[in-house]
Amino acid sequence: MAAERGLPAAAALPGLEAQRRQVEGEGPEQPGRERPLRAGEKWYLLENHWYKQWRAYVESGDQNSISFPGRINNAELFEDTESYRLKDRLVEHEEYVLVPEEVWNKLVTWYGLEHDQPAIERKVVDLSSMQKVEVYLVELYLCQHSDMDNPVTAQFSRMDVIETVLKEARCQFSVPAEAETRLWVKNSDGSCERLRNLQMTVLDACLSSGQVVVMETRSKDGTWPSSRPHIMKNSLEDEELYQGQPGVCGLTNLGNTCFMNSALQCLSNVPPLTEYFLNNRYLDELNFNNPLGMKGEIAEAYADLIKQQWSGHHRSIVPRMFKTKVGHFASQFLGYQQHDSQELLSFLLDGLHEDLNRVKKKEYIELKDAAGRPDEEVAEEAWRNHKRRNHSIIVDIFHGLFKSTLVCPECGKVSVTFDPFCYLSAPLPISKDRVMEVFFVSMDPSKKPEQHRLIVPKAGKVLDLCHSLSKHTEVPAERMMVADVFSHRFYKIYQMEESLSCILDRDDIFIYEVSVSTLEDPATADAVVLPVYLRERTQGRDYSNTYYGVVLFGHPLLVSVPRDQLSWDSLYQLLLHRLSRYVTRPDSEEEEDPSEEDEEDLYNKRPNGLSEGEDEEEEETTTAEGSTSQEPSSEAEENPLDASVGEEGAGVEGRPSPSPAPQRPPQSPQTPSSSPSPPTANQAKRKCCQKRRKLLFTLQAVNSNGTSDRTAAQDEGSTVSFNSQPYIAMDWDSNMRKRYYNEAEAEGYIKHDCMDFTPRKNPVRLQECLELFTTVETLEEENPWYCPTCKKHQLATKKLDLWSLPEILIIHLKRFSYTKFSREKLDTLVEFPVQDLDFSEFVIKPQKDTDPTLYKYDLIAVSNHYGGLRDGHYTTFARNKDSGTWFYFDDSSVSAVAKVQIESKAAYVLFYQRQDKIRHPADSRDQDGGGGGGACCEPHPREQASRDFMDVD
Repeated sequence: MAAERGLPAAAALPGLEAQRRQVEGEGPEQPGRERPLRAGEKWYLLENHWYKQWRAYVESGDQNSISFPGRINNAELFEDTESYRLKDRLVEHEEYVLVPEEVWNKLVTWYGLEHDQPAIERKVVDLSSMQKVEVYLVELYLCQHSDMDNPVTAQFSRMDVIETVLKEARCQFSVPAEAETRLWVKNSDGSCERLRNLQMTVLDACLSSGQVVVMETRSKDGTWPSSRPHIMKNSLEDEELYQGQPGVCGLTNLGNTCFMNSALQCLSNVPPLTEYFLNNRYLDELNFNNPLGMKGEIAEAYADLIKQQWSGHHRSIVPRMFKTKVGHFASQFLGYQQHDSQELLSFLLDGLHEDLNRVKKKEYIELKDAAGRPDEEVAEEAWRNHKRRNHSIIVDIFHGLFKSTLVCPECGKVSVTFDPFCYLSAPLPISKDRVMEVFFVSMDPSKKPEQHRLIVPKAGKVLDLCHSLSKHTEVPAERMMVADVFSHRFYKIYQMEESLSCILDRDDIFIYEVSVSTLEDPATADAVVLPVYLRERTQGRDYSNTYYGVVLFGHPLLVSVPRDQLSWDSLYQLLLHRLSRYVTRPDSEEEEDPSEEDEEDLYNKRPNGLSEGEDEEEEETTTAEGSTSQEPSSEAEENPLDASVGEEGAGVEGRPSPSPAPQRPPQSPQTPSSSPSPPTANQAKRKCCQKRRKLLFTLQAVNSNGTSDRTAAQDEGSTVSFNSQPYIAMDWDSNMRKRYYNEAEAEGYIKHDCMDFTPRKNPVRLQECLELFTTVETLEEENPWYCPTCKKHQLATKKLDLWSLPEILIIHLKRFSYTKFSREKLDTLVEFPVQDLDFSEFVIKPQKDTDPTLYKYDLIAVSNHYGGLRDGHYTTFARNKDSGTWFYFDDSSVSAVAKVQIESKAAYVLFYQRQDKIRHPADSRDQDGGGGGGACCEPHPREQASRDFMDVD
C-alpha cells in the first residue's frame, strides 16, 4: 500500500499506535509534540488539515484506511508557490501546529514532503524570560554601500547572530572571500549605526522587519568608504593607484599629536601585532562586553589605522578618527596639548588588551604569598592566574613576569610575589649635583658683574650655592645675598636655608656682596641692606600717588648702608659711588644751578631731592615761600630709612609674591602728595644764600614691585619699622639718564674662567640602567608596605628581578625625573645595542639547557623625544618587517636611515624583539653604511636624526 502511494515501504513504518506515541508524546521519556520549549532549538510548522488527517489515520488502527494523509503538504500556509512566503496572520491550532525537530524528522521519514516544498523551520526565542517559537522571521533589506538603491530581501531568526546576516549579504552580493566587510543598520532618521558585535543576536541588536542593513567593503588602500566622504573621487583614485612600500607611511600631525604618531609608528612596526590585525584574526576576539574595555572601538580604530598604513597606497594618513576614539575613552588625551608618548603607549596597550581579551567573564582569584614555596612553583601559579583573567594577543606578545621581594626592616619577614609587566621603566643614573649659572655683583663699584658656573648639590640649600661661589671670589658666603631678578626687579630674595630646588635653570640669579653678615640678627647689625630699583619718569605726568609714567630699567641693587648714614643725602652719595662705573657725575660747570626759580621748581617736582637742612624757624618761613626743606625734630626723622632687610623677598606683578608689601616712609604733611626733603646732619643755611647741586636722580620709597610710591597719606609721620623690607627707587629724568647713564657699561659683565668649563656627561650603557632597575631600594614614606607579622606599615626594602621575558620587550628610559628636590629631563646618551642585547645575566629563572636565543633581542623601533620638560617633539626610528630597512618617521615625513644614526640622546622608548621570533627578509640589506627605501622616501640626512628639536609642534 505504501509503495503504491509513493511513500516509504510499510515495513519502515512503525505501528500506528507507536507513531501516535512518538508524535503526541507519552510520559517524560517520550515527550513528543507536547514537550516544553527550549531557547535556540528548532521547531517546524505543520499544516493543520494534514495534521488532523494524520491523527484520524493513526487513531483508526487500520494502516490501509482511506484516511491515509499522504505526503506532508504545507501549501495552504504559503502566499504563493514561487517565493514560499508565509501568509500573514496565521493562527496556531487553526491553520498550523508546531512540532519539534525530532518529530518533524520522523514524520518526513514516514510520509515524505511534497516535492520542491521547503520545510518551515523556526527557532525558539527567549522573550522576557518566556520561550516562544518565532513563526514570523525578521525581514531585512540588504544593500551595498556603493549601491544603496537596489536592496535585496532576506529573512532571519531573532536568534541568528549578526555574522549570519553578514554571510548572507556577502553571498547575495558575491563578495570575494579575501575582501573585508562590515555592516551598518540604517535608522528611521536616516542615520547609520555600526553593527560591531558579530556574535550579537538579531534580537539583541534590536533589528526589526523593514530595516535596511548596509554592507560596506574596505577599499584597496585600507580605508572604509564611509570614513572619507569628503574626499573627491579623483583623489581616491590617485590614492589607490599609488603603490609604495607597505608600512612606510607617515601620520599627519593634528596639532601637538607627535607623541601619538611616535607611539603608533613604534607599534605599527611590531611584526606579530601588525600581522594579527592584517590577517583579521582580531575579528574573532573582539570583546564587546568587557566592562574594563572600550566596547572593541579602540581595537577597531587601531585596526583601521594599521590596514591603511600597510596597504601601500598612502604616503601619509590623517589619524583623526583614532585620535577622537582615544580622547573619548581617555579624557586626558582630549584636545591638542602635548603629552608623553610612553603614557599614550601604556593606555593603548591596555585598551587593546581589554578589547581583545579572550576571557569573557573574569573570575575572582585570591592571591597567595610564596610562604617558602619554590620560586618555580609560585611563578607558574602566578602566570596561570594571570592568564585566567587576562588572555589576549597583548599578553601573548608583550607580557613578562617580575619577581618582587619585600623584606621587613623590623622583623625580617620576606614576602615574595610574581607580578606581570608590559614594559620595563629603567631609571637613568642621576647625578647628585647640578650646574648653576649665576652673576656675582661685588661691592667694589669698579668691578663689573661676573658670571660663574657652579656645581652644587641638587638637594642643597642656598648657603651651599654661596659656599661654592666663595671658592671663586674669596668673599665669605655669609656676606652674600642671593636674589632672582626678573624684569628689572627682584622676584625673590632668598634666605640661606631655602632649598636650591626653588631655583630653576631658567631663572636669572644674582648674588650680591654685602658688608653685613647674613647670619647676624638684622636688628643688631651695623648696616642695613636696601633693595634699590632704577626707574625713569616720563615727561608731562603728574606722579603724585600713582605709578603710571615710570619705567624700570637696568639691574637692581642690594646696597649695604651703615646705620649712621641712613639719611637721604648720605644715601644719594652712596648710590652715586656705587654706580660710578656707569654713571658720570656732572662737571664743575654743571654742578651749580644759580636759578632759584628752577631750584624751587626742581624741588617741588622732585620732593625727594637732596638739600641742606634748615632750622625750625627758617622752615616756617621757607614753607611759606614754597620750599620743602625742614629740620629734623627727632632721631626717627633724622634717619627715616633706619630699617633692616626682611626675611623674604619681593614679588613681581604676574609672579607670586613671597612677602607682604613693605611699609612706606614718612612724608611731609605740608605736601601730602609728595615726600619731604630729607634732613641732613649739617646745620641748615638759608636758601637764598646757598648754591644747590643739580641732581642726577631723586629717591623714593616704593613697594616691592617698584611701581607705586609710598605716600604720606598712608603712613604719615611714621618711620620704617625693623620688621619690614624697605625698597628704594632711583628716579631718573629722561634727559639726565641720556646724559649721565652709560647703558652699555651698565649692562656689561665679564665671564669667570669657570664658564669655560663644561661638565662632560659620560654616556651610560643600557645594561647599567637595567642594573639600577634591579637594585634594592627602600620604600618611600608615601608608599609603605603592610607587614603581616608586625601588623603595621613598614618602610621595607624592595627588589625587582626579571623572571621571564616576552617576545616583544619594551624598555622605557626614565628621562623625565621628578623628585621633591628637582624636575628635569635627563639628556644622557644611553648606549643601546641594535643587535644581540643579551638578557641572560638579568633573568633569574633557572635557564638549564635552554636555547641562548631566548635571551637575545634585536632592536625594532625607538620613540625619540627632543627638547625639554615644557616642550619638545617626538619622532620614531623603526625597522620595516618586510624589507628589514630602517626608517625615520617624523609625523607625515618618512625617510630611510642607516643603523648608525639610531642611537642618540633623544632615545626614549626602545622596542626589542626576541631573536628566535625575528623573520629576516631574504632581500634584507646591511644598512650599516646606508639603506635604501621605498619610492616615497628621500635620503635621511644625518643631522636630521641627531638634531636637538626645541620647537613645539
